[in-house]
Amino acid sequence: MDILTEALGSMRTAYLSSVRTEGRAPWALRLPPVLGAGFHVVLYGTCWLIPLGTGDDAGRQHDPVALSPGDIVFLRDGGGHVLADHPDTPPVDSHTCRVDDASPIGTLALGGDGARTSLLCGNYHLDQGRPHPMVRQLPALIHLPTRHGRHPELAAAVQLLGTELENPRIGSAGIVPALIDSLLLYILRAWFEDQPAASAAGWAAALRDAAVAPALAAIHGAPATPWTVESLADRAGLSRAAFARRFTMMVGEPPMAYLTRWRMTTAARLLRESEAPLTSVAAQTGYGSEYAFAKAFKREFGQAPGGYRREARAA
Repeated sequence: MDILTEALGSMRTAYLSSVRTEGRAPWALRLPPVLGAGFHVVLYGTCWLIPLGTGDDAGRQHDPVALSPGDIVFLRDGGGHVLADHPDTPPVDSHTCRVDDASPIGTLALGGDGARTSLLCGNYHLDQGRPHPMVRQLPALIHLPTRHGRHPELAAAVQLLGTELENPRIGSAGIVPALIDSLLLYILRAWFEDQPAASAAGWAAALRDAAVAPALAAIHGAPATPWTVESLADRAGLSRAAFARRFTMMVGEPPMAYLTRWRMTTAARLLRESEAPLTSVAAQTGYGSEYAFAKAFKREFGQAPGGYRREARAA
């Protein structure tokens, strides 16, 4: 069971959106917050990313991040930020710029006649109202350089994207969105694999832990199974108490709480994406009756399953 793919799939609410940004110095672009997670890939040249504060800190610039060719930035919460050739260049708002739709994903061009920078910019539409704990534990900003042999698969994906965007050919309109979609998994896999192997807590540790990883795979692979702490501990080869402590430390919540979370996440996805009757959804998520399922679902989501399905379809 690929838990990373499952976790992201449970949060995806729509297709991604992206644009190619072509800047020539001097240039600076202010991007507002977005629903989901933002990302940038430096295809050519260099630039700076300056995060903007939120809430009482809104509008204030934070320490700029220098970006080089092949670098990738992932913004977990889609926070507002500025991209620029230099931190001191005054930015223009993105909504004032015109996008040329001639290329596979559209191109936004701005700036003067100086040094060129080319970026792939966009956002993945993720439900931040109910983020999976794996995503919630990520840093607000992830910066992944791919130079000097780091993250070879991610670097290869970036190179493929750059080639398709620079010289569109037959099939590019289908290849580019598929590459961008897979980029999210490459980004997060690279970040998780970068984390120290000695780490004792967090999802990076949980996904490679000899006891917790099999339990997570069991929950994700068969949420309808009547799992107990004891049965999961048996799979992990630990005592009930030792397993519960280890699971909670790494995942961030006790085994049964996570089981309920995943069952409800699975149920919500089935309601959004399938025509399965409520009795079937209940059975697929471990509930013996439609009534028991509806009660648990309303406790978790604040509304009945039928109302949730109608609201999701209308959105």
